[in-house]
Order: sequence, then C-alpha cells, then structure tokens
Amino acid sequence: FDFIPGIPAPFNFGLAILMNQKMLTLAEKIQTAPPLIPMLIEGQSFIDEQDELSVTEFMRKYGMPERINEEVFIAMAKALDFIDPDKLSMTVVLTAMNRFLNESNGLQMAFLDGNQPDRVCAPMKDYVEARGGAVKTSSPIQEIVTNDDGSIKHLLMRTGDKVIADEYVSAMPDEGFVEARGGSVKTSSPIQEIVTNDDGSIKHLLMRTGDKVIADEYVSAMPVDVVKRMIPKSWANMPYFRQFDELEGIPVINLHMWFDTKLQGVDHLCFSRSPLLSVYADMSVTCKEYYDPEKSMLELVFAPCSPIAGGSVNWIARSDEEIIDATMGELARLFPKEIANDSEWPATSGQGPNGKAKLIKYAVVKVPRSVYAAIPGRNKYRPSQTSPIPHFTLAGDWTSQKFLGSMEGAVLGGKLAAEVVANRALGNADKPLKAIQDHIVSSAKSHVATEPVGLKGDGAISFGAGAVGFGGQKELLLETDPSQFVEA
Repeated sequence: FDFIPGIPAPFNFGLAILMNQKMLTLAEKIQTAPPLIPMLIEGQSFIDEQDELSVTEFMRKYGMPERINEEVFIAMAKALDFIDPDKLSMTVVLTAMNRFLNESNGLQMAFLDGNQPDRVCAPMKDYVEARGGAVKTSSPIQEIVTNDDGSIKHLLMRTGDKVIADEYVSAMPDEGFVEARGGSVKTSSPIQEIVTNDDGSIKHLLMRTGDKVIADEYVSAMPVDVVKRMIPKSWANMPYFRQFDELEGIPVINLHMWFDTKLQGVDHLCFSRSPLLSVYADMSVTCKEYYDPEKSMLELVFAPCSPIAGGSVNWIARSDEEIIDATMGELARLFPKEIANDSEWPATSGQGPNGKAKLIKYAVVKVPRSVYAAIPGRNKYRPSQTSPIPHFTLAGDWTSQKFLGSMEGAVLGGKLAAEVVANRALGNADKPLKAIQDHIVSSAKSHVATEPVGLKGDGAISFGAGAVGFGGQKELLLETDPSQFVEA
C-alpha cells in the first residue's frame, strides 16, 4: 500500500487501500469495509469482544471475501503472532488495524541503519562536540560536589577532573539509582525459589547463589512459561495463578542468510504469504551498515514452525540444514529468476539456469517459547498486574493490557505494574483483580498442588530467549519441555 504524505488517519489508510489495484477488486474492498465499521464506532470494547473468534471465523461471520485471507490476513497473522489466521484471535488483527486507522504514522516502519554505538551514540557525541561541548567516556563520576546552598558546584570525576556545566542531567542506570537509596541490584544471579510464609506472602527470594533477597515490593517480569515453573506450592490452588495454564509461549525461528549475489529487494520490511516464512528484509538494502551493492543479507522469521503454533511440521525439532533447505525452496518461489539451482540445497533443484544467487553462510536462531500464543479466547486469562499476593506485582507483555505480546505490550505491561506499586506506595488500596473465569475458579479447588519445578540451566533458552543450535541446551529442553520435539 502507498500512503500519500500529509493526509491524516484514517483517510490515508482508506485511500491507500482504494489505490491498490493488485490485491483486491473494488467489489471485494466494499465487501470488506462494513465489518470494520463497528471497530471505528465502538472502539476497544468491540475489539475485545472478538477475542473468541479466529480471524477466519470473523471473516465468515461477517461475510468478508475469502480472498482477503489469502491477500492480507495470512501475512498479517504470521507477522503479528507467528501463526496462521485460522488460529489467531481476531482481537489481535483488529488492535493493529485500529492503530493504522487512528494514527497517521501507525503503519510506518523503520530500521536502525546499523549498530547502536556507531549509528546512535556517535552522531550524538558529534552533535555535542560541534557545539562546544565535551563527551567523557570511561570516566566514572566520583562525587557530586555541592555549594553551601545545595546547588551543584561541580562533578568530581575519578580521574580528578572537575566538570562544570550549565545544566546537569542524570541518566545513571537503575543500579546507581537504587544503590544510592540503600538498595542493591543483582545481575547474573538467577532466582531459585520464591519462598513464602505460612499465609502465602513472600518471605524472601532464594537465589542460586544461596543469597536471600528481602524487599518491600516484588515485581516479576518473567515470561509466562517461566513464571509457571516458579509458582510456589502455597499459591498453586489460587485461581489467579491457575489461569496461567491457559497461556503458553509460541515457538519461532529467526534466520540470517548471506548470499553471494544481490537479490532484487525493496527498502522495507516485507510481509510474506509463504506457508513457511512470515516477514523478511534484505538488510543490505534497509540498513546502511550492512549496505552492499553486490550481495544480499536476508533476515527472516520462519513461522509457523511447530504443532504448538498450528504448523503441520515440527521444524523447531529439525536440523538447521533441513530448515535452511526448506527456506531456500520458499526463496526460490519468491525470487524465481535469482536463486540458483544449488546442489547443496535440494529444494532449489527446480530453478532454471538464469538464477545466480547462492547461499554463502547462515545462522538459525530457535526460540522455543517466545510471545504467548494469541489464539481465540486467551485475553480473558491474561492476569491483572495486581495479584492476590501482598506486595507481589506482575509485569510482562502477556499480562492484561490492550496490546498483544510485543515490545509495545511489554512497555505498557511494565508501566501498569509500576502504577500498581506507586499507588501502593501512596498508601492507597490496590485496584481489584481482573475477573477470573468460573471454570478456572472451580478447577483450582481440585488442583493437586506440587512443589515448583523451577528453572534448570544457565543458557538463554532456560529463561525464555533464543539461541543458535538451542545454545547447547537441546538435552535440557528435551527434559524440561518435551512437547517441543513432538511431531505433528
């Protein structure tokens, strides 16, 4: 879609759809519009009500043309939650579309054109120095020296230098901020157990080092699959925690592929209708640091990649070579005149003689449990940030807030958690818990509570992240999450 600059939302979105002549006919566009009108009129309430329907169920309920699924929703669903539209909640799609319709820049996408030190920090340093300022690095502050009236006299650095400025701005990390107020920050020290008192309140956090952490407030930003492994036995029969069983992270694979020849690409993030690929970009075009007029470097999302995500093949259990071969077959379809017939990759065997691009190297990053699976009916199980445990608050993109599992969701979930803590610090009563489904309340009573299984291992996958080659944790993953290796 081409958006004309200067036209405000939602008219820019509507005009872009009407101007596109390649994807839908005029009749199909007219047929698609009426089901979206309630979203514009009723807003978030209508969006939330559609969570019980998948994208395809919503389409058929409201008589939308089937071709919009092929032309739009397949790519959109895989980009938003790494699953196909027959598995994805319509609330997720409507939430995205609502932003597109209400924010003039809602559809704008951008890449940082290189690594942060060179592409963000260095230009800022140049900007300051060009205006007579100075930037000091590797020179920690030793003391803020004040005048008799409390105003700042100068900053005393560890080198002995004194820094005098018109304005002083502190951007010290949380560690410095917390420690300056008597707290402490522990890194590279995973939690082993949440130890509770007889009444279920938190007694302390037991770290793997053996240290005990006692705090006024406890905030968890752990992914849902990690939290479920840490829930204390004394909390296990509480409906609030039992609803977590209805949420689980979805597997996804990220690919990095370098080619010896330049592919015909666009300076944008591309949405794919491929059955295996979600979104991709040629970083040699979109990012200045990776710019190369002779070669391409593609970054791709391979999804759905597991039966857990609704896929027909459990790709996350396959070898890197099998995944890359399947991807090369899909790229051969996307770039039929450019990908070479390469004997190393059998999926390219149907390529003609004109294709020249061959794969030089690749990296396969597997994330067994990424964002929560936004299948229909999940929103009602996303917990409030307020919990039934005194001074224990939840953050995270999977908690109850208007965005799906995403960076925006993580930020908003954290903001809402901070509001809970701040409200408590003011001496106000906690906001009530979000309503919990009756069947969860009922089943929680008969749940057999056990000791938490906890976390094992020190690699990224243990804590909900991803790694090349499972980060050497395949055997551990087989033990702790065997469903990852079940064939479809």
